Amino acid sequence: MANIKSAQKRARQAEKTRKHNMGLRSRMRTLIKNVVNACEAGDSAAATAAYKLAVPTIDSMINKGIVSKNKAARHKSRLNARIKALSA
Repeated sequence: MANIKSAQKRARQAEKTRKHNMGLRSRMRTLIKNVVNACEAGDSAAATAAYKLAVPTIDSMINKGIVSKNKAARHKSRLNARIKALSA
């Protein structure tokens, strides 16, 4: 643990931020998993609905600095490809 008062405060703030970010990241992963599970079940309608819920959340994670722009685009692209493969 830090000895200086300002460093102690920074450590407290960093821990609080880390826990908050973990929750956001977990939420994003859960939404992605919902799309994947619906695709594996072969339910095109449920997969599309889950995708529509997941995309705004993934996009908001970019603005919060949780994931990079490229990682978010990669997730959206792969999920969309899975859904399209179901329809075809």
